[in-house]
Amino acid sequence: MSHAIEASADTAAVPAGRASPAPRPRRAPGEARWLAVAFLAPALVLLSALVLYPAGYSFVRSLFGDDRAGGIGSFVALGNYREMFSDPGILKALKNNVIWVVVAPTVVTMVGLVFAVLSERIRWSTVFKTVLFMPMAISFLASGVTFEMLYSDQPSRGLANAVVVGIHDTFRPTAGYPNVHARDATVMTGSAAIGYTTIAGYSAAATVILPMAGLDLTTAPPSSAGPALLPAAGAGPGGLYGVIWNDFRPGGGGHGNTVDAGELGLGGMRVQAVRDGGGPADDKVVATATADAHGVFRFPTLTSGSYRLKLPASNFGAPYHGISWLGPNLITPAIIVAYLWVYAGFAMVLLAAGMASIPRDALEAARIDGATEWQVFRRVTAPLLAPVLLVVLVTLVINVLKVFDLVFIISQGAGANGHNADVLATQLYSAFSAQRYGLASAIGVVLVLLVLPAMAFNIRRFRREDR
Repeated sequence: MSHAIEASADTAAVPAGRASPAPRPRRAPGEARWLAVAFLAPALVLLSALVLYPAGYSFVRSLFGDDRAGGIGSFVALGNYREMFSDPGILKALKNNVIWVVVAPTVVTMVGLVFAVLSERIRWSTVFKTVLFMPMAISFLASGVTFEMLYSDQPSRGLANAVVVGIHDTFRPTAGYPNVHARDATVMTGSAAIGYTTIAGYSAAATVILPMAGLDLTTAPPSSAGPALLPAAGAGPGGLYGVIWNDFRPGGGGHGNTVDAGELGLGGMRVQAVRDGGGPADDKVVATATADAHGVFRFPTLTSGSYRLKLPASNFGAPYHGISWLGPNLITPAIIVAYLWVYAGFAMVLLAAGMASIPRDALEAARIDGATEWQVFRRVTAPLLAPVLLVVLVTLVINVLKVFDLVFIISQGAGANGHNADVLATQLYSAFSAQRYGLASAIGVVLVLLVLPAMAFNIRRFRREDR
């Protein structure tokens, strides 16, 4: 009875023709606004202190110059930005940033996708994923130091060049005697650039001595140089014989144009037998031999006729030292490879998780309909995996825009070429180290502006997925 009276009283209080107001939703216990503010306040204070205030101050600081002590100078408006976009070093860094954004996320995502597909088809997939993801557990400092040593130009230190030199020397071996030259001008004529040729001709069954000089004996002799030996004339089958050696004995002594004890043969030297054609341009190479470790060479097929012997210029070229990985043309791609090594596992794990959520019924239905594996991947897997691919790609774009560690550390081993790998983050560091805080702030503002579109795209996509 009392409830009815209260209801009639409430109805009577509402004027005729006006809808009754909707009842206010009651907040659940713990949902009071003041409680939410109390919990969020520490995070807001930290966010303001660590992000909002530095960002605002950096923008304001970018509008001022610097005095001699690095303090705030006069107001220059956009002067620091004009300097930034007119400085060749910063423009080079901006170009490198563009290369990073275009190449690195695309390559890492593609390689991660390949690894994700492979991990579903091998037995030890968990071990495979763990090994590939392991570089993410290593700091960028350690990764940078590792790859800086890997890319060293010295084969004795750099693994990359050691492998390249080994492969090169397997197919195109070089003797590597850049400082060696003819010792006696009455025996041979020429130069290291064109090669050396004997002045006299030699008939079959003769023993030829080719004295050289200039082998560096201050360091360990090359492995191809052993004790020089003089082959006996007529030893073995018929033909033309000889020895080529460094006609100098450490400590002095010995005789010129004579193979003495303690002198080294120039193993690996290529010797050509040339039939005189009336002039150097008409000379014809009829046979080629390579000296053994004792400097002995032989032409067993030359049993008649007269020949001059020639040492081609290839004997005196510097040995192959590999590729200048940290040179001006390759340093940025080399660092991107290091970034690929670190982040390929990250992309693989995310994409493998995305592939695991794809309904198997759709894949099996496509295979039953006669689709090949490539068609299944292109028509079914890739479209269903597109959202995850987009997440990985955008995340990597944001990451490479801020890349610093790998570039800074690996470029230290490049010497003067290190500036060819600069990105905006390293330029910011250089400007800050030089107490050019206005320019450094301008670079930081530009970096934030470059990252904002990718962040806005991510936020918009997240909101779309929540609806």
